[in-house]
Parts: sequence; structure tokens; C-alpha cells
Amino acid sequence: MPTYDAVVVGARAAGAATGYLLARYGLRVLLVDRGRYGTDTMSTHALMRGGVLQLSRWGLLDRVIGAGTPPVRRTTFRYAEDVVPITIKSSYGVDALYAPRRSVLDPILVDAAGHAGVDVRFGVAVTGVDRDTRGRVTGITARTSNGQILRANARLVVGADGIRSTIAEAVSAPYERLGRSVGATTYGYWTGLETDGYEWNFRPNAASGVIPTNDGQACVFANASPQRIGRGGLEPLRLIVAQSSGDLAERLTVATPPPALRTFTGHVGYVRRSWGRGWALVGDAGYFKDPITAHGLTDAMRDAELLARAIVDVIRDGMDERDALAGYQATRDALSLALFNVTEVIAGHRWTDADIPDLLLDLNSAMGDELEALAALPALPLPGKPRSVERPVA
Repeated sequence: MPTYDAVVVGARAAGAATGYLLARYGLRVLLVDRGRYGTDTMSTHALMRGGVLQLSRWGLLDRVIGAGTPPVRRTTFRYAEDVVPITIKSSYGVDALYAPRRSVLDPILVDAAGHAGVDVRFGVAVTGVDRDTRGRVTGITARTSNGQILRANARLVVGADGIRSTIAEAVSAPYERLGRSVGATTYGYWTGLETDGYEWNFRPNAASGVIPTNDGQACVFANASPQRIGRGGLEPLRLIVAQSSGDLAERLTVATPPPALRTFTGHVGYVRRSWGRGWALVGDAGYFKDPITAHGLTDAMRDAELLARAIVDVIRDGMDERDALAGYQATRDALSLALFNVTEVIAGHRWTDADIPDLLLDLNSAMGDELEALAALPALPLPGKPRSVERPVA
């Protein structure tokens, strides 16, 4: 049975980034995912400054730009009767925002992980964790797409497998904070939509926005209570857009709509305990909030490095595992609490036109604190010599 320093379950943004960073430090890593390489996933995929900074620090931002991801140099907020355009000014070297499709970003992260030395395997569904006689997690048991059983030992098993995390369930990771708000979002990709950057529109129980992305398309979304969104689709989206921004509603009439929309029917926000004996959680597996504030992908980029550094402290530098992993969660939670709380209020649509400007200022302040914390992280080791890696696909 192969033995690794870490097995990372889930090869989307959080998991692929974690595996990549661990390999940059010379650790032996197995990265598995039940899906196929390069597929899209449900995501509005806007990166905030912190996420862009991380990709830049890791040496991967140029690949995102090279894939044709347009720079976003302006954000426009509309609420009540106000229109507030904000030009993106350079901060910590970030002079634009980006929103790559997940079918663009995730393969970039996976390829970087593979070239750094990670053993990457798709079509592998983890069915449980292995434990020693004292109950410590020591590895995984999985099934490959052709029905074979795969087992792997590891010093640490990382669950990066999303809201319905197999690893979180297997280790009975408790919820330490549960939200009350459940918003729903329906979205799709328009072609030929006139826009000059991110757009966020807020009216009571009617929020919408635009996120420019690859291939000349723009992600248009509508967010409201699950009762208003229902099963989603063009009709509720157009209604909510019209209520939150007449300007956007008019521009949609002359743009080409998508053949189909995707709908997230909502999930309560939560913070799980994200570490234990032999295991840790990252990304949505450990912490989730409503997508209305479009910060989930930046969370993933942030927390991947926080966890990777903690794991390196344990495996390479001999730090006590409990202290290192508890420190990871403490830092994550400190950077997340304000974001979680303001998202709770916005997603619950428990606000008025008079409230939303202050809520957005609170959100901006929390993201500013996050950016400063990420900018203060030490530089990563230089990448080793790239290597060719086979990419098993389900």
C-alpha cells in the first residue's frame, strides 16, 4: 500500500491548490477526485483581491490571464437609487480582478500540482477513512472508475470535497457555527452583454450581478429567497434582475441568453471544526457561506495556503500536530468571521435599502483585513523542475 505525507480528497480549487503548495515544500502528496479532469462545476467563480493575490504569489496568475480571462478593472454597485462605480486601484501588486471559469481555473491548479510532483488521480471515489487501533486517521479507502479498490496511507488526510464532504462525514467533524440564512441563486452565461466589470445590484429580496469571464461571456446571476427563485431559470432571473437593476434588465434584452441556466437552491452557512487526529478540512468541506458575496473561491485560495503551511510545520519541521492544525483553524476563523456574519445578513435579505451601504462597507473592510494578512505571508519555495504527469480520467 503506498504511503504519502498527505492525501487530499477533492481536486477542485481548494484541494488542487493545497496539493500544489504541499508539493512546493517537497512533500509527497496524493490528490484524488471522483470526477473527470477539466469539467465545469457550479460556481459564480469571481475572484476578489485576496484570491488574485494568491494566484500571483504562487506564480499561476499568468496562466489564468493567458487562458483569455479578461481583467476586471471596475466594480459597480447599485442599491436603492444609487449607482456607485469603483475603479480597481493597485494594491499589493493586484491591479485587476479576474473570474476564470472553473473549467479554466481548476485544470490550471491541477496541472501545477502534477508538475510539482503530486500524484493526481481522477475517477477515484473515496468511500471512507482508515484508522489505527487508537482511532487516528491513517489513510483512505476508495474505488476507482473501473471498480478497483484503492487504499493509501498518509500522515494526514485532507478533505477538500465540498459541502457534502465524505471526509467530514467519515470523521464526524462537528459544526461549530451554523447560520440561519438560506439564499438561492440562478445563473447563466450571456454572450454579447455590454459590461465594463463586476456589477452587484441590491434591492430587498432581489439581488443580481454580472461577472465577466472567458470566451466573451458574462455570468449573470439572480439571488433571492428560495421561494422566489424556485427551480430557477430565465423567468425568475429576468424578474429579479428587473427589480434590482433596470439598466441591466435592458442590456439583457439585446444580449444572447444561454441555452440553459444553473440553479443553487441554497444551503445554510456553517463553520465546521476542521482538524483532528490525522485529518483536516479545507474549502467548502470546512467552511461555507452563501455565494451572494462571491467570496468562496477566494476563501479556497486563502485557506489552501493556511492549511498547507500548517501541514508543512508538522511533517517537515516537527511541530506538534494539534498546535499546528488548531492554529490553521484559528487563523481561518479569524479571517472568516466578519465575512460570514455580513454574508448571513445579506443572504437572508433581512435588510433595507438604508442598510445595504453599511453592510457593503463591512464586507469591504473584512476583505481588506484578509488582503493584508495574505500579503504578509512568507514567500513560497521556488518550484522544482517540472515533470510530466499522467492524468487518469474517469
